[in-house]
Amino acid sequence: MASFKQVIGSAGLAAGLVLSALGAASARDLTVVSWGGNYQDAQRKIYFKPFAEKTGKPVLDESWDGGVGVVQAKVKAGVPNWDAVQVEADELAIGCADGIYEKIDWAKLGGKDKFLDSAVSDCGVGAIVWSTMLSYDSDKLKTAPTSWADFWDTKKFPGKRALRRGPKYALEFALMADGVAAKDVYATLRAAGGIDRAFKKLDEIKGDMIWWESGAQPLQLLKSGQVVMTSAYNGRITGINKTEGTKFKTVWPGSIYAVDSWVILKGSPNKDAAMDFIAFASLPENQSKLPQDIAYGLPNKAAAAAVPADLAADLPTSPANLSGAISIDIDFWNDNIEDLTKRFNAWLGK
Repeated sequence: MASFKQVIGSAGLAAGLVLSALGAASARDLTVVSWGGNYQDAQRKIYFKPFAEKTGKPVLDESWDGGVGVVQAKVKAGVPNWDAVQVEADELAIGCADGIYEKIDWAKLGGKDKFLDSAVSDCGVGAIVWSTMLSYDSDKLKTAPTSWADFWDTKKFPGKRALRRGPKYALEFALMADGVAAKDVYATLRAAGGIDRAFKKLDEIKGDMIWWESGAQPLQLLKSGQVVMTSAYNGRITGINKTEGTKFKTVWPGSIYAVDSWVILKGSPNKDAAMDFIAFASLPENQSKLPQDIAYGLPNKAAAAAVPADLAADLPTSPANLSGAISIDIDFWNDNIEDLTKRFNAWLGK
């Protein structure tokens, strides 16, 4: 087999090729990745395009459906083709521990005290506070469901229903449907028999379920009438009601809220530009515009304070909406996501 030098020709040429590749990578435009749909439409208007105009450089944007394995693979394969990425809280915690994100320059953001505590990390900056909740089309469902017990009641509410594919959220909602108070859900999951109880409850509606993977899917399922109820992201629901005139409703009690964060992938050739972008998107005068298009809570305290009262009422951070809601337990999912995903997939395949 020919040696590396024989194939390349010389060590000098090899070094030149490496430098050329690095130069090409560094010349790549800043690429920002988020969750797609009406949320990313709002981000494009409020953050991406204005930042591109300010810097005089293009900003490319892509969307994804999540999964820490996706970003791990990009970093471990070499120079990643994504720069700033919005991740869920468990993806932030796992990726930070694994060293696949760059450290955040908090000085560029004016200091950590400008943000909610849950939005501050060595590796990430909170972008939104969002909720996953029960949603339905009030034009098609005249009797309003009020709880996850109603979601499970296929006699009172016949028809298909939908949940996000995976154990996260499905297990919590199953326990609430089985009578566990929201505040006791994670204690129950940690207790002996708690996980079995949740899967047993899921058995009851397995034949009536459609499983979605991207945030746009539950909206499509409701709009088409394929399901009578679904879990959905609160901002997507208010967003489509504004843009398409739908009459989708949400049930706040029993909802689960979380913080999504901006991260910068380790080895990004645009890490400085990505940090500048995150700082721009985190400015109060920019972030405070988001609820005009989509009802997500704001991690920057000054931005949150600037939201008009009528818009603030639709946010997960509204005191009324927090009543009966719970925060996702990242420690539980970091400890159990791998095993429970395997169990969930096996259960789904039975």
